Amino acid sequence: MRFELNALQQRDGACQMVFVAQNDSETDLQRLVLEAVLFDAGGQVAALTLLDLQDLPAARMRVRSFEIAGLACDNLSRLLVNGVSACEPDSAVCAEPLALESRVPVEVLQ
Repeated sequence: MRFELNALQQRDGACQMVFVAQNDSETDLQRLVLEAVLFDAGGQVAALTLLDLQDLPAARMRVRSFEIAGLACDNLSRLLVNGVSACEPDSAVCAEPLALESRVPVEVLQ
């Protein structure tokens, strides 16, 4: 499973985060929810959130967008994928480490 932070855009007091998820497995996922921790430029936790990626069909790519209220995109330094909050069906795919990437100047960790 690949997970990429693709874009950030400030929108009316919220940071819009755009992700690209690629399910490289042969298993259709009906739902995948990741627990994420966002850190500011000073290294402090700025937000804890759940990223509901919804369905991820096998061998397909999906783009998902989330708006995090009260977060300034330009003050974001790191995103930690803390774990999987939900995975349906319960699959070994969700237990495997994610291949993480970022196309913006924010470090993405697991």
